[in-house]
Amino acid sequence: MKVLVINAGSSSLKYQLIDMSNESPLAVGLCERIGIDNSIITQKRFDGKKLEKQTDLPTHKIALEEVVKALTDSEFGVIKDMTEINAVGHRVVHGGEKFTASALIDEGVEKAIKDCFELAPLHNPPNMMGIEACAEIMPGTPMVAVFDTAFHQTIPKYAFMYALPYSLYEKHGVRKYGFHGTSHMYVTKRAAAMLGKPLEETKIITCHLGNGSSITAVKGGKSVETTMGFTPLEGVCMGTRCGSIDPAVVPFVMEKEGLSSREIDTLMNKKSGVLGVSGISNDFRDLDEAASHGNEKAELALEIFAYKIKKVIGEYTAVLDGVDAIVFTAGIGENSASIRKRILSGLEGFGIKIDEEKNKIRGQEVDISTPDSKIKVLVIPTNEELSIARDTKEIVETEAKLRSSVPV
Repeated sequence: MKVLVINAGSSSLKYQLIDMSNESPLAVGLCERIGIDNSIITQKRFDGKKLEKQTDLPTHKIALEEVVKALTDSEFGVIKDMTEINAVGHRVVHGGEKFTASALIDEGVEKAIKDCFELAPLHNPPNMMGIEACAEIMPGTPMVAVFDTAFHQTIPKYAFMYALPYSLYEKHGVRKYGFHGTSHMYVTKRAAAMLGKPLEETKIITCHLGNGSSITAVKGGKSVETTMGFTPLEGVCMGTRCGSIDPAVVPFVMEKEGLSSREIDTLMNKKSGVLGVSGISNDFRDLDEAASHGNEKAELALEIFAYKIKKVIGEYTAVLDGVDAIVFTAGIGENSASIRKRILSGLEGFGIKIDEEKNKIRGQEVDISTPDSKIKVLVIPTNEELSIARDTKEIVETEAKLRSSVPV
């Protein structure tokens, strides 16, 4: 089975075609500036051959047509025609409370995704555009929605509820949902394999650290707590997001600065975090460079980022009643030895010890803890696309078996 994985954004469409017979990626691509001038599609085969093409991409449908052309291109393609694509897996950010797992897309699932537009206005609408474009271009090809929020639906009610009037939860669904679930799920399973323990017997803290960051406590393979909440704004300090703050700061700043609700939302989501503190960048490589040359605000931003995560690790150790492993993943978690060291420094009392030499790695799956460390520290590159493809394959094959077993 060949599965096309789609991650549609408002003006972009990321994709990857995976051969599930051996779980090998055949091609990875990106359509940029959809609906904007100077659109471009790039595609790289895993033998290194690369296609780069500037073309008009006024809609997601046109973008997807170009994706099919690229995948079937005589020189740069990896398949002969569209019939070789057996299924499509779509990343969908928000599934609300309805979805505790991935789902075969039908009218009911499409409606549920649209019902979550209000909860994820920046993500679910473009995700839906990708689904609708695929339905037009590839009619009859089964599609699966894989929800970022689904993995966190095992969080107990006392942990996902906010201490607000209960009616706000009943009427508007105000509660913690959590995000990055596909990534947390993938690295949890890999961590259990590296530990050599059954998934059901593990206690793991997963740290997905990128421009958006979230930490999750996973017990027996199930999410029991996570830092992101009603939106991806809650939790630790991030690239441009402030993370959790005193809620009273919001009306105070609105009044003092004369900001509208939309402007304060933009300030907290796009102008805060390490960018807001440093005044330099949300790229941690830039902050490392500036801090090394004595920039105090850059150093402070890095200290805040590491401190917030360190606190969560302590909290989640209590939530889990002990930890087998701490996992670092995503752009920063996988590649920044200095950030990993900052976060873990001072946690020796928990029995955490890292090997300085092993910690120098970038983007590799490795145990960086010392042999006598009571808690293992693992670096695991995330692979959300493969996780989406696996769910898609399983659901489509299960559905096919069910249909074949129904008497005509």
